[in-house]
Amino acid sequence: MPIPDDVTGHEIDKDVQQELQSLPKGLAEDVARNLVMVAKLIDEDPEQAYAYSRIALRLASRVAAVREAAGFAAYANQKYSEALAEFRAARRMTGSVELWPVMADCERGLGRPEKALEMAGAPEVHKLDKAGQVEMRLVAAGARRDMDQIDAAIVTLQSPELASNSVQPWTARLRYAYADALLAAGREDEAREWFAKVVESDKDGSTDASDRLAEMDGVEFVDALVEDDEDAEHVTHLEVVTDADDAERAEDASTGSGDVGSDDEKH
Repeated sequence: MPIPDDVTGHEIDKDVQQELQSLPKGLAEDVARNLVMVAKLIDEDPEQAYAYSRIALRLASRVAAVREAAGFAAYANQKYSEALAEFRAARRMTGSVELWPVMADCERGLGRPEKALEMAGAPEVHKLDKAGQVEMRLVAAGARRDMDQIDAAIVTLQSPELASNSVQPWTARLRYAYADALLAAGREDEAREWFAKVVESDKDGSTDASDRLAEMDGVEFVDALVEDDEDAEHVTHLEVVTDADDAERAEDASTGSGDVGSDDEKH
């Protein structure tokens, strides 16, 4: 697959570059450039990102960073079985527990929420950093909801991180999950309060909390394109009517009736 000339491969993290040093220089560069494309496209075009990840995997399947990138690309395309296999391979290579939450979420994607909950209670969770533990809590709450255990999901999300007033990278997502669970439980007033808190903490607009809040307040969104189309149709109709009126007046003038005028014209 083509890669833009301005993608050099040096854009990837230094840790990944270090991993690739075990490969011959030319091969390492090719793998790095494909990994850059995976990172660039995984949000906007996950299918293309997946295609680049398969190339990197074919070139360097024994590099943990490559297996991890392939896992995330598969995950973005909802290929959960494949993603889980790649994450497990990366974990075997590194011994790290960093991927534990996303591995548990793959179990959810495969329709095994019970397995995800089992992983949420495993010793590995205690080895995660704070961000990883919050992510694990989100996955566990999602698993509870998969099992229609809404109240349990709400309790799962209640934590010091949720109650904290400090804004961390995970704050908006944690508050959003909590607000959404409250709404699912029919606790609308509390849900509205928490969606408002999401808006306060979501500085980069990563959630649709403001839209959810507006919907709860009864604000209806109208498609601007539809409005424009209706306006255009209205204008076109006016132009047609005006042209018809002009033609009628011209005809009246030619027959000598134009000097009579309407009551409006007299005034």
